[in-house]
Amino acid sequence: MHTINSLLDQGFKYLSRNSIKSSRLESEILLSYVLNKDSKYLILNHSNILQNNQINSFIKLIQRRKLGEPIAYILKKKEFWKYSFYVNKNVMIPRPDSEIIIEETLKLIEKNEKKKVLDIGTGSGCLIISLLNERKKLYGDAIDISKKALNVAKFNAKIHHLQNRIKFYQSSVDKFFKGKYDLILSNPPYISELNIKYLERDIIDFEPKLALEGGLDGSLILKKVIKKSSNLIKVGGKLVLEIGFDQKLMVIKLLKDEGFYVNKTVRDYGNNDRCIIGTKI
Repeated sequence: MHTINSLLDQGFKYLSRNSIKSSRLESEILLSYVLNKDSKYLILNHSNILQNNQINSFIKLIQRRKLGEPIAYILKKKEFWKYSFYVNKNVMIPRPDSEIIIEETLKLIEKNEKKKVLDIGTGSGCLIISLLNERKKLYGDAIDISKKALNVAKFNAKIHHLQNRIKFYQSSVDKFFKGKYDLILSNPPYISELNIKYLERDIIDFEPKLALEGGLDGSLILKKVIKKSSNLIKVGGKLVLEIGFDQKLMVIKLLKDEGFYVNKTVRDYGNNDRCIIGTKI
């Protein structure tokens, strides 16, 4: 027989023993999910006795988390910017650091401006969907090499009622030839082959390698994105890129070589270079 409190304690101890950070918080998140209640309910009803099926469901989720499976994949959702997105193992989990891209892009577009946007390597669609939610006159295209990722992005566009304002294409960046864009944004794979093995277990064992690995020095896809964007973007149009913490100088050179003026680089919440903005000249 288990109460809410005793089951939370059991989950906490189990995750702690397996080196899961934030074990107590994650136990609460998983039990809230099983009971379909918020954390306030858990506190106010801590002595409620739980049914066997609830206990078994919770234990199964705790075991999945113990093996390193990210909470976002277990819950099939992740909050990003102001919105909630469906995620599964076919897409990278949206990160708070990537919100810098939205923050900076919104500064470039007036509230009622009509512009055409391209999202390269859209994954879950969190970037272009967040942007179009904030700017109602924008419309855009989103590409990804992975058909399974595109299915997730299309589903998210539907949830956010944006399927009429975003067109999705399965394509690699170098084989994409549609129209000219006012603005291009991209969070491409930029981690070097060397550094992949140093990522946390949650990432390396569960997130798609295709969305992470950027070749030998991390620049393989970045180079393709910048080169292709140079052709796809209108003169005076903006390119907003997410980059690795040590790639600023390399990316500035790539942008200049492809006819971009570099407006600025922006640091993330951890004080690492994370976003770079260029204008096509």
